[in-house]
Amino acid sequence: MSGLFHTHQTPEHSVVGAPGIVAFSCGVILLYQLTLLPPSWWLFLAGLLMVSASLLSSHGTMHRLVRLLALVLLGLAWAGWHAEVRLAERLPADMEGKRLELSGYVCELPQAGSFSSLRFSVCVVSWHSEGQQGATPVLPRRVRLSWYGRNDQALPGHRLRLEVVLKRPHGNLNPEGFRYEDWLFRKGYRATGSVRAVALDQDLHCGWHCRYHAWHQTVAEQVHRHFSDASEYPLIASLLIGHRGYLTDQHWQTLRATGTIHLVAISGLHLGLVAVGAGLVARRFTLSVPAHWLDERRRRIAGFALVILCCLFYALVAGFTVPTRRALIMVLVGGWYLLLAREASVWRPFCSALFLVLLLDPFAPLDQGFWLSFGAVAVLLAVFSGRLAGPGWLKGLVLAQVAVSAGLWPLLSGLGQSQPLAGLVANLVAIPWVSLVVMPVLFAGALLVLVSGGAVTGWVSSLLDAVLGPLMAWLQWVEQLAAPVSVLTPEASPFLLALLAAVVVLLLRFPDRVFRLMTVALVGAWAVTAVLTRPAAINPEVVEPEIRVWDVGQGLSVLVRVGRKALVYDTGPEVRGVFSAVDSTLLPNLRALGINKLDRLIISHGDSDHAGGLVQLVQAVEVGQIQSGEPEVVAGILDEVPGKSVGQCRSEPFEWHGVVFEFWQSQAERTGNDASCVVRVHHPASGSDVLLTGDISKRVEAEMLAPGAVPWLRKAVDFRLVLAPHHGSKTSSSAPWIDRVAPDWVIYTAGYRHRYGHPHPDVVARYQLANARPLNTACSGEIVITLSKHGPKISELRHTVPFWIQGPGLTRDQCKIP
Repeated sequence: MSGLFHTHQTPEHSVVGAPGIVAFSCGVILLYQLTLLPPSWWLFLAGLLMVSASLLSSHGTMHRLVRLLALVLLGLAWAGWHAEVRLAERLPADMEGKRLELSGYVCELPQAGSFSSLRFSVCVVSWHSEGQQGATPVLPRRVRLSWYGRNDQALPGHRLRLEVVLKRPHGNLNPEGFRYEDWLFRKGYRATGSVRAVALDQDLHCGWHCRYHAWHQTVAEQVHRHFSDASEYPLIASLLIGHRGYLTDQHWQTLRATGTIHLVAISGLHLGLVAVGAGLVARRFTLSVPAHWLDERRRRIAGFALVILCCLFYALVAGFTVPTRRALIMVLVGGWYLLLAREASVWRPFCSALFLVLLLDPFAPLDQGFWLSFGAVAVLLAVFSGRLAGPGWLKGLVLAQVAVSAGLWPLLSGLGQSQPLAGLVANLVAIPWVSLVVMPVLFAGALLVLVSGGAVTGWVSSLLDAVLGPLMAWLQWVEQLAAPVSVLTPEASPFLLALLAAVVVLLLRFPDRVFRLMTVALVGAWAVTAVLTRPAAINPEVVEPEIRVWDVGQGLSVLVRVGRKALVYDTGPEVRGVFSAVDSTLLPNLRALGINKLDRLIISHGDSDHAGGLVQLVQAVEVGQIQSGEPEVVAGILDEVPGKSVGQCRSEPFEWHGVVFEFWQSQAERTGNDASCVVRVHHPASGSDVLLTGDISKRVEAEMLAPGAVPWLRKAVDFRLVLAPHHGSKTSSSAPWIDRVAPDWVIYTAGYRHRYGHPHPDVVARYQLANARPLNTACSGEIVITLSKHGPKISELRHTVPFWIQGPGLTRDQCKIP
């Protein structure tokens, strides 16, 4: 192995320099692109065998290539081993939904949840319920809990004995949008659930990890006691102790719209400020010491030690979160090379920090912050390294912001955060204000409160409000400009954005006058041309008609695409201030598909699980005709959107490129579930029917079966797929209706282990008797039906997602329709 880590080349070109670290990093990152988890021990063995083979190789190029490939395998094996350990913790299926008892300690600051609940994390020390000791597989060591019906009670302490009802990790599964299962896997939560009873457990052993979290909770309580009366307390808690639980929806909306979420995540900016301050103090102190006491090297070592201690203390106060740990590693490596005068390329500490982050936290590539932080540092190094003279603080600040905004534009676009211009304007003021004013005042104020025993709390709170108030006012002003400014942002392909970013970075790095003028003219011409020639809302064309049944939990939302036409049937559920399927699923997926216009929007009826987020959708996407089974209810929802009328469900059939859409609605019902607008999507070329049924009940189904009520229902087709009425409720899907419809497939759109228990076993049994093949979005995720002329093709997203979602023995692998 020694040959692997030592060469006669310079560090920057050796296998352990940039190429070797990139190879190891690629191995770690590659793991999270796989749908199957490879055996880590086989990968370790293969990597070691390749290292041995490289030692016997006499050809230089082949020698290096083999070693680099070995490092890729070792990186893959390292990340794979950690993933195996994490996935080995499982809640057995027969324990889901049952009352269980466990003891553990709170390992994350509790925060308020929806419906007056309290959300917190518990690191489990022991399980008490019968049959759980020694269970296989290993039971979860970390669970995410919600405590409902607590009547404003607080947790009785840090060490707890709880009675809980748990379920395995599960969330809505669609190609784009927030994936709860990804977040749970990244955080190490192997079960989620609710609290039924909680009591203090004084007998629980509290190790160093437990004691740290108890200390951090005490710190949070002290901060709350002193500063909770401040108007800007949510920002104070975020910046001082990393507790973002007090930030409101309005805060998050503003931070997202202005690209400034990084300001409230204790990361490189904050630790960098601490490092600079500690470095200046250390330098001033060591220079006052007689020269014969400390030579220059010892002064640097003392300064480095003080910087690391101060940064470590702040990281611990801030909760030692993932971004904080990552930033601490980067500060440690950068400080080592800078303060100890290491002679190396600036890329050497960058690569060393990358290696250490991935070595200590192989799950880091699952964080957007990982890519953004290393991407931003890489851009800044590319622009500022090697300059003969500094640009000055003001010019440097502007150059840095322009470089980071342009350089990260392709990455932000890929992550679904496309507000580069608003982010540039917001950060140009916010970063220096936070760096030079907010953080120094915050640290000094907290120290004064601590030293005075709280005597100056009121004065300090007022001062913090005075410096944080203008910051939020500035961000809110930029937010108001974000929407109209985004309209002027040219649309571009990922390749063109990457090319533009490279050109801007090169321009800032090598500011030749002719090159600069040519580049500015080229970029300006492209921007003006793109804006002036921006076409009307035109959707990409699909060759074959397709129907996407999105996974929106306990609700319904379907997208139908034919040529360039698009129709959405229902918008899924919404709980105001908590969750919206439009925000988390529809808009991200519509953007990913390039859909700028909905030619038709059909809302089956006005229930919140079918018409949720309607206003947001209509404001974000151009919408043509709107129809509903409850037009008055839907029109009332859209009151705040001027110029939008809602038509009746009953209308003439229409055709899009060979696909026929027909409507039906009960003649007797005008409100509620039974007023649902039923839509038939008929593809004559393949003889296929897809029925979108809303929430109709058995009573309306009987009306459909009356002679002459629905002429097309009696026509024979080669293939028929039906979305089970009312998510598979026992009030729907009567046996006579199923016999008449004679579906080949049935899709249930239900939530996983939802309290309503959909689909009902009796309903499932009736469809089974009719030989209908069942699918459930709770198991399959998004379901796509492609209407080919040779017959329909059905695909489930769960078969193409990463290993931590669909791996053997996991929730979706064992998900069964009752």
